[in-house]
Amino acid sequence: RPTMVKLLDFFEPFLPYLPEVSKPKKLPPIKERIMWTAMALFIFLICCQVPVYGSRPSKTSDPFYWMRVVLASNKGTLMELGISPIVTASLIMELLVGVKIISMDQNNAKERATFEGAQKIVALIITFVEGFAYVMSGMYGDTRNIGYVMCFIIVAQLMVATVICMLLDELLQKGWGLGSGISLFIATNICDTIIWKSFSPSTLNTGRGMEFEGAVIAFFHLLLSRSDKVRALKEAFYRPQLPNLTNLMATGLVFIVVVFFQGFRVELATTSQQGNARMEPYSIKLFYTSNMPIILQTSLISNFNFFSQILSRRFGDNFLVNILGKWEEKEYSTNGQLFPSGGIARYITAPQTFGEMLNDPIHAIFYITFVLASCAFFSKMWISINHTTARDVAKKLKEEGRWLKQTRRTEEDMANTLNRYIPTAAAFGGLCIGALTIMADFLGAIGSGTGILLAVTMIHQYHEILQKEGQELGLSWLKKKVQ
Repeated sequence: RPTMVKLLDFFEPFLPYLPEVSKPKKLPPIKERIMWTAMALFIFLICCQVPVYGSRPSKTSDPFYWMRVVLASNKGTLMELGISPIVTASLIMELLVGVKIISMDQNNAKERATFEGAQKIVALIITFVEGFAYVMSGMYGDTRNIGYVMCFIIVAQLMVATVICMLLDELLQKGWGLGSGISLFIATNICDTIIWKSFSPSTLNTGRGMEFEGAVIAFFHLLLSRSDKVRALKEAFYRPQLPNLTNLMATGLVFIVVVFFQGFRVELATTSQQGNARMEPYSIKLFYTSNMPIILQTSLISNFNFFSQILSRRFGDNFLVNILGKWEEKEYSTNGQLFPSGGIARYITAPQTFGEMLNDPIHAIFYITFVLASCAFFSKMWISINHTTARDVAKKLKEEGRWLKQTRRTEEDMANTLNRYIPTAAAFGGLCIGALTIMADFLGAIGSGTGILLAVTMIHQYHEILQKEGQELGLSWLKKKVQ
């Protein structure tokens, strides 16, 4: 057996001590599952509001500034790290399986349980490392003033929050709720951000007088308070560094485009084992790997920027650290926020403004190329990791007693036919996801392009779940869909 498999076995003694949610003996009714889903979301939202005990927040740069919405995290609260440790642990472990460093039989219950337990432990290790780096970098105040015991308590709180996140996700994924907890938390965080930046009543002094943060409220306030209505209208649509109506319209446009692309699919007719009954067709969507490419890419960039910024603050004069990323304040920085001004971090981060993109076309071209290539790569890689390749799908259809109508009754022939569609859908779908993300970023959509894309795909997933299982709710529009 490979060396890394022995390392996987090393986790086995710790598995009995890990908290776990047991599977329901039978699938609960849809109403009960909605109740558990709402309860999981309620607990998550409470954690997003509970401040970290013992911290002394200071006006320091936030390493997760760009990714907080996507990582379902909230600065200064128990959900400081959000889902970042869980997604990163999943990425690392799945990559090790994908490149055959760890071999795991999905049909072997013991091996699967060991792998899932190991993934939890890796997530806790990542939480400890990120939490320790956070505390020691002074994000919660000077460590000498806080005290080392309190520093340990802060890291422990972040680890408990990660455990809560894992259990809530497990609760939904094991059948007690609907969909994935991770997806639910991200979608909620993004929708919350969009609504807040549209209707926020908080005021800010921008140097042009007091202005409302929310784009819609600011629009009416500017029209009523300014004597020059044309200038007020122009400001409501184009004001810099605060949400404006152009951002809001861009957000709506991206929502419509993503929903439109969600409908692109190829449906392959299937028949039963005996060939005398038509069965549900097998659909290959354009977004074959759903939102996984952008989640993996976001996780990669967020972790890179996190450690690059912390290293830059500590060892700013080091040549190698500056190659990773050079960070400095901009004229529009708030609360001492740092932005990448050089190194790799600059080129893998989206330009902050349209003017910045025009002034540095090399940065824009590199960023576009990086996002498109990484999304296509992660999408193609994910079908192998997630066992959704043409051969895997052919095997699954055979086990279900379904055969593609256009092929002979052999698994090999089905795999060959599916191979004409699945790799193309995975790569091109990943490319489209990357392109939509870039378009949304450059249009200035609220919540970032990545965030909107994730929100729409996740809401669409829940819509599909309700279409399949929502008859019990007695909603007429759902019944019409499933009939």
